[in-house]
Amino acid sequence: MELLLVAFLLSTIAGLSTGIGSLITFVVRKPSKKVISFIMGFSAGVMILLSFLELLQEGIQTNGILAGILFFLLGMGLMLLIDIGITHRYEYEDITDNEVNTYSLSKERAHQHRHRHRGRLSQQKQLKKTSVLVTLGVFIHNFPEGMATFIGTLKEFELGVLITLAIALHNIPEGIVVAATISTHNEKKLKPFLWSFISGISEPLGALTVGFFLFPFINDYLLGAMLSVVGGFMIYISLDELLPMSRALGKEHISILGIATGMFVMAVSLTIL
Repeated sequence: MELLLVAFLLSTIAGLSTGIGSLITFVVRKPSKKVISFIMGFSAGVMILLSFLELLQEGIQTNGILAGILFFLLGMGLMLLIDIGITHRYEYEDITDNEVNTYSLSKERAHQHRHRHRGRLSQQKQLKKTSVLVTLGVFIHNFPEGMATFIGTLKEFELGVLITLAIALHNIPEGIVVAATISTHNEKKLKPFLWSFISGISEPLGALTVGFFLFPFINDYLLGAMLSVVGGFMIYISLDELLPMSRALGKEHISILGIATGMFVMAVSLTIL
């Protein structure tokens, strides 16, 4: 029972780190693209190293190389299906730097951009729609991440801590994005934080799902399989989301520097733990 509570707590910490991102927008209205680029690259480096050195290896050692890799690919496939069904494309992904600041769209430029693509909707209504879709997308994408943290902690407390760190770092930029999209149409300072908080709640919900429905059936084979699937989750997030956005927001060297730094920090963490 104590291990279950710890696993749930770590999943909650990872999920609510989106709130940290929103708090940054209180201090810095327009976060530096270079800083966000580095953070995303750093998070990708942490996730990639952790997935291949720990999660996939645990799956292979438990269930064999073929089963381990198949479950790993299954995790990537599941994230792909989620992406296809519910995207959480960030507001700035389709907008060039020459058109608009990445995170804080002026009302006039926001209107110009959306008028070309969605002429029938008013600027204010479209901004609200965008913020809802981004928050919903982040909420759904965070659900399997909560499962990942919970499963990793069940295997080993130290592994759960490392997954929590990796996902928390990934969620901070997401919190910034959610808060920024809300800020484009709402002047209240508390509302962006609340929406970022809501987007992270799905992670403890994912943990509860594992605890209630899967925990009674968990054995070594199932746990190894789930760790491989979690590795697939994290690799997909890194390659499909974090790395492309890291390169888009900053110069190439910033992205690589973030990746290398993340891998180094995770290697040191693995050595210490």
